[in-house]
Amino acid sequence: MNPQIRNYFFMVSGIMVFTGAVLYITHWSYSSYLYAFGAAGITLSFMTAPYQNLAFRQRRLHRINIIAGISLITSSVFMFRRKMEWVVFLLITALLFLYTSFISPRAEK
Repeated sequence: MNPQIRNYFFMVSGIMVFTGAVLYITHWSYSSYLYAFGAAGITLSFMTAPYQNLAFRQRRLHRINIIAGISLITSSVFMFRRKMEWVVFLLITALLFLYTSFISPRAEK
């Protein structure tokens, strides 16, 4: 996949996740679907990113991002079941993304 298309796909998916999470508070019936499609898009964008020519540290960060994407999908499952555990998985995802976003620039040096 083209890196620029993957970047746009990631941004649109992130907006979908954010919008779905915010609209879930208003009890809009389609917010879970919006959230789930966004979560699947984020996970897909991480899974299609090339990682063969990366250093060991960058490959580890790539795997952490994939785990965070799977956690995001798990939170959408709990959202469909109307359980509040989806917030815990969203927090786990946010912490993993925060960790990788701070460590990734250092790993590139």
